[in-house]
Amino acid sequence: MLDEIHNQARTAMMELLKVANVQKEDIVVVGCSSSEVGGHAIGTESSTDIADTIFAGIYPILKERGLYLAAQCCEHLNRALIVEREAAQRYGLEIVNAVPKPKAGGSFATAAYKAFAYPVAVEKIQARAGLDIGGTLIGMHLAPVAVPVRISVTKVGMANLICARTRPKFIGGSRAQYDESLL
Repeated sequence: MLDEIHNQARTAMMELLKVANVQKEDIVVVGCSSSEVGGHAIGTESSTDIADTIFAGIYPILKERGLYLAAQCCEHLNRALIVEREAAQRYGLEIVNAVPKPKAGGSFATAAYKAFAYPVAVEKIQARAGLDIGGTLIGMHLAPVAVPVRISVTKVGMANLICARTRPKFIGGSRAQYDESLL
């Protein structure tokens, strides 16, 4: 089962990045309910094994492309995010004092905190793309304008998967023209 979850998470991230138009050093947010992945209601059966497996499927892909991962915490930490200190400094993000644990922050955020070189928590970001594994509500951490992305993977384990990318806002009126490469 863990091999399948790893492959689903890896494939989902690879497919998202193909269409997300992200650039080096952009932030990609991932919210993950390990409970939902395991077939349980969100917040009821946190699993470090599942979270570590998903992290291992996703993080190397982001790292090799020079992208930052923002691991969304659960509601017990107000959906704060765990990022590398370098990302927080680069984007001028205010660092807050919180260390995630499986039942207070979530197993996925805990996996990121353990794996990052210099992990810090921040309250908000504007990511360029994201994966919502299990209905964790990542939308609050996406830059305007969020656009849903359909990929071949619709579930990770038993959890529903929703993907999104962002694009610049359209401004102007009926005579405006737009740069197709930014869509």
